[in-house]
Amino acid sequence: MLSIGAFAQIGQVTHRMLRHWDTAGLLVPAHVDEFSGYRSYDPSQLARLHRIVALRQLGFGLDDISMILDQGVDAARIDALLRVRRAEVEEEHRIAAERLVDVERRLHLIEKENHMSQIEIIDKPLPAVRLAARRAVVATQPEIAGVVGPAFDAIAEIVGDQRGALETPIAQYDHGEDGVSITIGYAYSGPARDGFEIVELPAEDAAVCGIHLGSMEGIAGSWQAIHAEILARGFVPSGPCRELYVRAESDDQADWVTELQQPVTRP
Repeated sequence: MLSIGAFAQIGQVTHRMLRHWDTAGLLVPAHVDEFSGYRSYDPSQLARLHRIVALRQLGFGLDDISMILDQGVDAARIDALLRVRRAEVEEEHRIAAERLVDVERRLHLIEKENHMSQIEIIDKPLPAVRLAARRAVVATQPEIAGVVGPAFDAIAEIVGDQRGALETPIAQYDHGEDGVSITIGYAYSGPARDGFEIVELPAEDAAVCGIHLGSMEGIAGSWQAIHAEILARGFVPSGPCRELYVRAESDDQADWVTELQQPVTRP
């Protein structure tokens, strides 16, 4: 018999892992002292330990490992599990490669140009949102402010602030040849009412997002940084952009917090 220490050393695992696998029923000691609770393992159990370690290194979870070891999974099932895992590893590799490119680009900016971005930018999926909304079209950029604020106020007056109904104000901007089509609204789960329409913003698999702090007067610079980042990462803008007004209370806009969201497609 091997002590838990010797068994762990041979298998290059920790005592904690062995105890966890024991609790999970994956690798139960051959003997447990009834008085001390001390675990001992039979040398033949090293083969099972090595299989567990090998499968863990491939990224399988404990449930899959238990099924593979104990239920006589056939070659076809193993093949299917490995194909799923291969797809997961490929996705992890893609994400890691994108992060490496981002790190190298930031290092270049700092080392060669002595410059750091003033806005931190990430990419993430966007959830679908159901809005109580109004729509408008403006011909020029300066007209936007005169449309968005009054639309939010009008919807808020109709909906009221019951159960946090006004906590998620969103505007979507679709730039076209005839101007900017704007959808202005609040995330809303209630019924339709006179004075606004229900608009469903679809979920997006990927969007490049950044936080703009302060007045709307400087938001164009933040959007420029977003689009520069999209180009640097090799993405392509896909569909209308969104602004989520996380905080928009003070009249001078000094403490406003706005998340800029641009859906993208990856090459």
